[in-house]
Amino acid sequence: MEKQYSELIKMPEMRIKLRIIMILGIINVLLGASYFVLTHYAVRTVQVDGNKHYSAEEIKAMVMTGFLGDNSLYLSLKYKNKGIEDVPFVETMDVVVQSNDTIRINVYEKALAGYVQYLGRYMYFDNEGVVVESSKVTTKGIPQVTGLDFDHIILHEKLPVENDQIFQNILTITKLLNKYDVLCDKIQFDSNYNVILGYSTVKVRIGPMENLDEKLMQLPQILPSLAGEKGTLDLQNYTADRKSVSFEKGN
Repeated sequence: MEKQYSELIKMPEMRIKLRIIMILGIINVLLGASYFVLTHYAVRTVQVDGNKHYSAEEIKAMVMTGFLGDNSLYLSLKYKNKGIEDVPFVETMDVVVQSNDTIRINVYEKALAGYVQYLGRYMYFDNEGVVVESSKVTTKGIPQVTGLDFDHIILHEKLPVENDQIFQNILTITKLLNKYDVLCDKIQFDSNYNVILGYSTVKVRIGPMENLDEKLMQLPQILPSLAGEKGTLDLQNYTADRKSVSFEKGN
């Protein structure tokens, strides 16, 4: 009788031990699975494409956020069929998981034609003259535009200039500068809308928009020869027939 009673006492104890063993087993399985996910899907290679305004490191910091921000499995679920928006200067960003340890971030930046300075800020506008961003820093490859008259600027509205044709002119200039790989720092318009391009210590007088292609296609050959020089290159009267080019040293 006493033996049966002691066995009855031991049965709950055995059940408790079995439950503890089962719980410990489940915990070990979960820990093992977690370790596998954390290590096998740890991102070691990140490719960033399309970024100009932000560095690759800045883009990675925006995308790979949170405790599991460097885990490709987590990122694939977080950004599945979903772009990243509401980033200044960026239309959207897509995250593509290429393998367990490699992701690619595609950056689609806003189309910026230039910027103007206003009240200590750099106001960036698109090809239609709409102000799309306000920033305290400049962006490489986007020229400053001067000579435009306006008394106010409102974000997400068109620059209030008298002649809307100026934006088409800027677009034409920047397209040709990209074509000939001679991007400038500044595009200046005078009161008659004649064009002056700024390249560090060299100014290039383009003059009116006529024969613009012929004028700009000369820059890849001329500008390297002016390295270290300070002055003004005059292409105002250059045409396919009249190859008028002069350089005046000085301010």
